[in-house]
Amino acid sequence: MNKKVADVLLRKGSNITTVQPGDSVLEALRIMADQNIGSVMVMENGRYLGIMTERDYSRKIILKGRSSTDTPVAEIMSNDFPRVTTADSIDYCMQLMSDKNIRYLPVFDGEQVIGIISINDVVKETILSHEETITQLKDYLHSAR
Repeated sequence: MNKKVADVLLRKGSNITTVQPGDSVLEALRIMADQNIGSVMVMENGRYLGIMTERDYSRKIILKGRSSTDTPVAEIMSNDFPRVTTADSIDYCMQLMSDKNIRYLPVFDGEQVIGIISINDVVKETILSHEETITQLKDYLHSAR
C-alpha cells in the first residue's frame, strides 16, 4: 500500500501558516511558537516565495549574531526546497528529505501552494502504514486457522 501526499493532507488537513516577506523574523518565530510548528510559508499576494524554518533562524540569525527584530523573513527564508504534489508517494518524499537533508516540502497543485509536508508527517504516515499492514496480517492469520 503506497501512501501518497494526498493521504497525509487528508489526515492532517492542508492549512498553511503564512507570513509576509517583510515580516520580522521575531514575528514569524512568535507565530511558530504559538502554533507549535517548526516552519512558516512565506507568501506575498497569494504567491509562494519560500519557507522559513527553525534551522534558518538558528543558522542565519543566532550563529551570525543578527537581530531577529530587525531582520525580515525574506532575508533568511529557504526558497530552494523541492516541490511535491498530492500524487507523489510518501516514499518519494522521504527520499527527497533524506537526500537533501531537509525537513519540509511545499505541496503544489500547478503553481498554487496547497500544503506542507514535514518529516514528522512522513514518519507518522509510515508508522500508520506499517500498523495497517500488521493488522491485516494478524486478521489474515486468524482467519486462516
